[in-house]
Amino acid sequence: MSIDFLDDFVKQTKTGGQKVKHYPKEFSNLRLRVSFGQGTLSKIPWVQVVAPDVGTSNGYYPVYLFYKQENILILAYGIGESVEAESWNSEIHSSKQRIDEFIDNPFRYGNSYVCEHYEPIVNGEEVKYLRDGKEVSKKQMTEELDSLVDYYKECMDIDLKDETSVISTGLFYMEQQLEDFIIRNWEETELGKKYDLIYEEGELISQQYRTDIGIMDILAKDKKDGSYVVIELKRKQTSDETIGQVTRYMGWIKKKLGDPEVKGIIVAGKFDEKLDYAQEMTPNIEVFLYQVDFKLNEHKR
Repeated sequence: MSIDFLDDFVKQTKTGGQKVKHYPKEFSNLRLRVSFGQGTLSKIPWVQVVAPDVGTSNGYYPVYLFYKQENILILAYGIGESVEAESWNSEIHSSKQRIDEFIDNPFRYGNSYVCEHYEPIVNGEEVKYLRDGKEVSKKQMTEELDSLVDYYKECMDIDLKDETSVISTGLFYMEQQLEDFIIRNWEETELGKKYDLIYEEGELISQQYRTDIGIMDILAKDKKDGSYVVIELKRKQTSDETIGQVTRYMGWIKKKLGDPEVKGIIVAGKFDEKLDYAQEMTPNIEVFLYQVDFKLNEHKR
């Protein structure tokens, strides 16, 4: 697999641009995600290679982290910053160096582990990568990323080496990717018309918003009055579990963040009778329905 995207990524960190639509969406049949921050430029832009059902804040994944101030690009065993984040196996913890041991007082992501490190040198359109003063070839860098990605797949028990598996895996993960889809297409959704996502230091904090009672799927704010809205996706939970989860988080927002007008939203694949009855007693909780549609059309000449 080509890592040409990495040159574009490094060069873009010098421009202040934040657009990411031109980057590939996949690497080795996993999702490729790129971020330079939203609104405010991120101090540590990143490129993730991540399984379809893994969240940024509560999962683990291969990731390039570019510490701009130090001019250090780290290929890392990335770990989400959530207190409930899953992690790599004990072998990585015992044999690899943490980023906060490699870099003094890193701004973020110090809990992740160093796989490889590079010093990017940008000269016009050309980007070279040094390690300990010696240039690292693109071939070697590709092998280093491939090796980490293969190890990640073993840890996640993912078999995606066959190109034909993309469809079957995609179908399996469609609903689990719903959260990321909503975030990526926020402005085009009905939610985006009424609510704003929340950013802090240029980083999105709305997705997988952590609290001391659990992690919300999405936390947003009402465009009109600035009140909070808790958004939970009904995947495999029962309706009772989902209602309980939403009301619990709403109570936390009311008590901890002082918002008595907090609202709740449940995003579900279908509307069942239990949700109907629950809404009778919880008028400040809305239900949005989503629809997954997949089909192949024959191309005729």
